[in-house]
Amino acid sequence: MNGEFVVTPYGVTGDVDYDQLIEKFGTKRIDRTLLDRIGTYGPVHHMLRRDVFYSHRDLEWILNEYDKGNRFTLYTGRGPSGPIHLGHLMPWSFAKYLQDIFKVKLWFQLTDDEKFLYYDNLTLEETKKWGMENALDIIALGFDPKLTNLFLDTEYIKTMYPTAVRAAKKINFSTIKAVFGFDNSNNIGSIFFTSIQTVPCFLESIEQGRKVPCLIPCGIDQDPHFRITRDIAEGLGYYKPALIHAKLMPSLAGSEKMSTSSKTDTTIFTVDDKKTVKRKIMSAFTGGRVSVDEQRKLGGSPEICSVYQYQSYFFEPDDDKLKQLFEQCKSGKILCGECKGILFEKVWKFLENHQAKREAAKEIVDQFFVRD
Repeated sequence: MNGEFVVTPYGVTGDVDYDQLIEKFGTKRIDRTLLDRIGTYGPVHHMLRRDVFYSHRDLEWILNEYDKGNRFTLYTGRGPSGPIHLGHLMPWSFAKYLQDIFKVKLWFQLTDDEKFLYYDNLTLEETKKWGMENALDIIALGFDPKLTNLFLDTEYIKTMYPTAVRAAKKINFSTIKAVFGFDNSNNIGSIFFTSIQTVPCFLESIEQGRKVPCLIPCGIDQDPHFRITRDIAEGLGYYKPALIHAKLMPSLAGSEKMSTSSKTDTTIFTVDDKKTVKRKIMSAFTGGRVSVDEQRKLGGSPEICSVYQYQSYFFEPDDDKLKQLFEQCKSGKILCGECKGILFEKVWKFLENHQAKREAAKEIVDQFFVRD
């Protein structure tokens, strides 16, 4: 955090300086050496090549363990409070990439309890319902059912609670206040929740009866939760979880984080219809000039354009094609309307396929869930 931006698990505001976050959070940048090493296991994902996943904690260590035959497990999650948008899919699709190249198990936590505790307008029944709805989007990404465990906290709490209590005993209120900015107005459930979010890091260790490394792919905004987890992990008898952090996918309005609960016109949801998707993209913020003539003459600014960022983060994995798009924009050879049209075609093609897979997921959803 600084005076211009705030990054916590519960809110992101301002123009985020990702280099400063590395310094403030005490993480490490993913460098060329580490990218080359990842390339020995399989193709390097475009989100790694483009610095979207850009920061880590102990990634070298977890690869060392993997090379020694101590295979890691993956952990990520979702706080179910509404429909899924494209920003949610970004780290999950990266988690699938990790599952595919390393052939490792994924524990996927649906925190229906957390969203009930933090949102006054949601009942526990509603957050559970959203959890089951959100699970369809997760399954639609193509995770291996034999290597993927989804669970709702309220349905898996018998398994988690003994470890959560042990974790809670090692975390004092002053730590929670310092990390999350809580005060006396926060309900005691929200104060306890970090203990619950700690447990999935250790579920594979609990299941196997031995210490298993855990890698967490997540947005950089979620790192504070796991700084606390890392502080107490060894005292609980487990490895510290490793993390790999993504930058936050912007909304169609530009720099701000995509949101489920507000400004829905600048957020594309997986259940949006074709007309809605087109309207949102055609209204997106761009780096264009005030007139066609001026853009033809001076070119646009793709580095601040949400349409270009969508291509870079998610929808154009080919580096040469992305570079060509950048150069065409900078030179004025392509106008904003044409660029929006290109993005719309890609987004809708993806969503049309995703929505079909999402519907099919209803028939197999129980194959993915673990329950007490």
